[in-house]
Amino acid sequence: MRLDKYLADVGLGSRKEVKVFIKKGNVQVNGEVVKSDKFQVKEKVDIITFEGEKLTYQKYFYYLLNKPQGVISATQDNYDETVLDLFSDEAYREDLFPVGRLDKDTEGFLLITNDGVLSHQLLSPKKHVEKEYYACVSGIMTQEDVELFEKGLIISGEEQTLPAQLTIVSVDKEKQTSEIQLILHEGKFHQVKRMVAAVGKEVTYLKRVRMGNLPLPKDIELGHYRQLSEEELEKLKGNG
Repeated sequence: MRLDKYLADVGLGSRKEVKVFIKKGNVQVNGEVVKSDKFQVKEKVDIITFEGEKLTYQKYFYYLLNKPQGVISATQDNYDETVLDLFSDEAYREDLFPVGRLDKDTEGFLLITNDGVLSHQLLSPKKHVEKEYYACVSGIMTQEDVELFEKGLIISGEEQTLPAQLTIVSVDKEKQTSEIQLILHEGKFHQVKRMVAAVGKEVTYLKRVRMGNLPLPKDIELGHYRQLSEEELEKLKGNG
């Protein structure tokens, strides 16, 4: 692997930025200063230091964000705060991106990574990876709705959804509201809201609480994030 790619992969900066560090003599490989960005290194064998500090190679990064309302699931935006704007300078990397999208007013589980293969596996409708949501609804959800969701619905735009598992958590007949859990196997645009609208009700609050085998950890407060543990990553990949 080229030295400049190694340094960029470990998050030291962009390829352009790390070339400057190398030329300044800030990088050592096995105790020797290297000033060529094309120098080949063995990322798991060579000892590489930057300004005297040993670097540890990590190709992929996996962060779980408990997304708050008011931020958008994008890498950059000219008008709104993005989920990556919530990251500290130390954690931020140019190659990070959110896996799928949660609406601006939706909270909860959002994976931020630079692993495109895992992202595809989690989002592909062919993989049928479960996404579980908790929602507050204006209107009374019924057993008939449960059965309609099980068959799959025609939603706005004449789109057909895959079957979904609707659980009615509670109903308040006086306030005419409901609380539900919903498990989807796909991720159409505004899908939960559109499915609920298709049966004549309205989502007033929405939170994603699980993806695949991994529920949203209770130790991640709203608006906060942390790297996944190896055990959590295995669960997310379907091996846990």
